[in-house]
Amino acid sequence: MIRPLPALTPQSLGSQIPRRGHGVLVWLARLILRLIGWRIVGELPDVPRAVLVVAPHTSNFDGLVGISAIQALSLDVRFMAKDTLFTGRAGQLLRWLGGIPVDRSRADRIVEQTSAAMASKPFWLGLAPEGTRDRAQRWKTGFYRIAEGLQLPMVVIGFCYRRKQIRVVDSFVPSGDMDADLARIIDKLADIEPRRPERLSAPLRYRRLSDR
Repeated sequence: MIRPLPALTPQSLGSQIPRRGHGVLVWLARLILRLIGWRIVGELPDVPRAVLVVAPHTSNFDGLVGISAIQALSLDVRFMAKDTLFTGRAGQLLRWLGGIPVDRSRADRIVEQTSAAMASKPFWLGLAPEGTRDRAQRWKTGFYRIAEGLQLPMVVIGFCYRRKQIRVVDSFVPSGDMDADLARIIDKLADIEPRRPERLSAPLRYRRLSDR
């Protein structure tokens, strides 16, 4: 049986967790979550740097839920998104919210550049390892290499549409055995119901089939 997770609020955050936020946006984010009926549950490690592993990602609506959760908690979380989204005023807003544009055609040095940025300044990095909303065949492992290289905790988060919860389901430092650590992450996310189950990535689909 999956144990219930405690409500996560700004008051429950540790003192080392990096904070960032504007009063109006914090109020708006909390209003959005209340209007759509979502809650944030679980526990976050009290550390200045961490890698947030967010899955499954099957819908653009995940972005609204995720950004609202970040702003509602006043967290300093940076997230990567394809560079084509960072145009015009919408792009300026994404940058201001913590977005980092990524040119997918030149992704060979992203891990090194991101690791250097995190080493120089404390912030949390949010990544969707599936890399796409539609039936990814495998997960990208850049998040793991960043966390392993800097020995940062990986905080595993799922947006569960059945419960309407942003669920923090695990947090651990990479062991060095990537296959075993990825299996642990996938196991922790097995109970998360995405908005579009038919778009689940292959690792999560196979995990569900193994339970039948």
